[in-house]
Amino acid sequence: MKNFDVIIIGGSYAGLSAGMSLGRSLRNTLIIDSGKPCNRQTPHSHNFITHDGKAPKEISDLAREQVAAYDTVKFHEGFVAALKKTDEGFEAETSTGEKFYAKKLILASGVKDVMPEIPGFAECWGISVLHCPYCHGYEVKNEVTGILSDGDMAYEFSKIVYNLTKDLFLFSNGQSELSKDQRNKLAQNNISLVEDEIEKIEHENGYIRKIIFKSGKEISLQALYAKIPVEQNINISDDLGCELTEHGFIKIDDMHKTNIPGVFAAGDNVTMMRSVANAVAQGNFTGAIVNKELADEEF
Repeated sequence: MKNFDVIIIGGSYAGLSAGMSLGRSLRNTLIIDSGKPCNRQTPHSHNFITHDGKAPKEISDLAREQVAAYDTVKFHEGFVAALKKTDEGFEAETSTGEKFYAKKLILASGVKDVMPEIPGFAECWGISVLHCPYCHGYEVKNEVTGILSDGDMAYEFSKIVYNLTKDLFLFSNGQSELSKDQRNKLAQNNISLVEDEIEKIEHENGYIRKIIFKSGKEISLQALYAKIPVEQNINISDDLGCELTEHGFIKIDDMHKTNIPGVFAAGDNVTMMRSVANAVAQGNFTGAIVNKELADEEF
């Protein structure tokens, strides 16, 4: 079967949640997924009620099992290399050349984290180098903690992390762009600004032991928050003409519609607020909206 009502690109939390909404609406749906979620190194997922503390894969495996129970939902393992508009909808082509067709598309393909070239960073990502205080902050509360960021984002993020620990460093990894007032405010709250360039992260099986700087300085830590750039996993802006925000996320309206009619998006690829709970909620909503649009067109 190559023709579907809906193709969902991405089979993690947002994609599976959208698939359940569509499966329960009797929509012939294909979920295409490459099997490489961004949180595959993360040992535990938090702040998702009823699943708090479970391994991310445990949650997604159960979700896939439940979605697969709806016989109108099919799965295909692969990476979507190209998307294009057709007279009757859309075509999705995988990296192996297989082509699938649908009336509607849901982009739930997530984002790719762009890691800094700091030895040890990638090995600790999702384990002790963290992106979200709501997902992981409670587990490292009151520990010696660092933030790798700079400028206004670093200043605002420091306020959130400061609520979880008062033993806090801010690493700008070079000359900081913080204003004089921001520096003074950090100092008033005993947050140490370190402008030395980082040489490497010393760790044990992904758990940070210390930050080593090019100046020879060393600082022992238990956790490091990092605000790093992301990019889309698939080339939707060139392929389909989907508009992106200034931060590189897919631009959607309140109904999760992109600027391209028939193309919707949900999950980490549309928001800076990346969490399992948020992705599930967005996918559930998007699936319902896509079904409503199909119903309106068919009635």
